[in-house]
Amino acid sequence: MLRHARNLLRKTLYSTTASAASSPNFPKHSLLYEISSQRQQQSWCRRYVSGSASSPSLSIWRRKKEMGKEGLIVAKELKRLQSHPVRLDRFIRSHVSRLLKSDLVAVLAEFQRQEQVFLCMKLYDVVRKEIWYRPDMFFYRDMLMMLARNKKVDEVKQVWEDLKREEVLFDQHTFGDLIRAFLDSGLPSDAMDIYDEMRQSPDPPISLPMESVSVTR
Repeated sequence: MLRHARNLLRKTLYSTTASAASSPNFPKHSLLYEISSQRQQQSWCRRYVSGSASSPSLSIWRRKKEMGKEGLIVAKELKRLQSHPVRLDRFIRSHVSRLLKSDLVAVLAEFQRQEQVFLCMKLYDVVRKEIWYRPDMFFYRDMLMMLARNKKVDEVKQVWEDLKREEVLFDQHTFGDLIRAFLDSGLPSDAMDIYDEMRQSPDPPISLPMESVSVTR
């Protein structure tokens, strides 16, 4: 009963504050005006964050990835069948496509960690066909970083074409991470291509990647 009364009082105070703050005669220096402004800013920030497709707090590719029992079984079988293309494709159609989203994401992340390029590309195709799939810069960043570490230039081009087609935009820090990854892997030409993309990005380029790439020129 006491908790209900407190909630009712809080709602009444907020409603009164908001309606009063909207009045042209409301004093701008008052405490009630400051409270109302802060609440409106917090509400706007929550709406802004929830609308960001690649927000770290929302992206499934940034969450902790825990593989379930079914995911473990599928991962083991995929590694066993990777040298048998026909059987592998049949297994992907019959089992991988039925995995829970969390298991599929976790299996892909584990294969990226193990540098299983061939299997990662197979699961990359599966993920992009799933009904729940949404273009996400973290999904593409992780794929490109893994491919850079393994110097898979052709696969990099394929993934880059896909993200361009889906109109995925990287922020400048992600651009910086990718440029460093390609430079560290001895792929300066690809790093330059990414640098050129960064310069055409809506966000202003940060200085560190520009300095890193200028060293290779």
